[in-house]
Amino acid sequence: MVDDKNEIDKLIDNMISSGDELVDNLKSVLPNSLSESMVMFHESHVANLKKIKEFLNK
Repeated sequence: MVDDKNEIDKLIDNMISSGDELVDNLKSVLPNSLSESMVMFHESHVANLKKIKEFLNK
């Protein structure tokens, strides 16, 4: 079970860092209004992923 938690932690960390990279790359090519919406969506996504990670590590 511990190995599964470690794999899930790694997966969540990878999802967050990949999302950060994607948002950074797309911000430069998207219009400001769309870019801001994408950033807000990503921040919400990251917050939810961190809650899942916290729950799994209880």
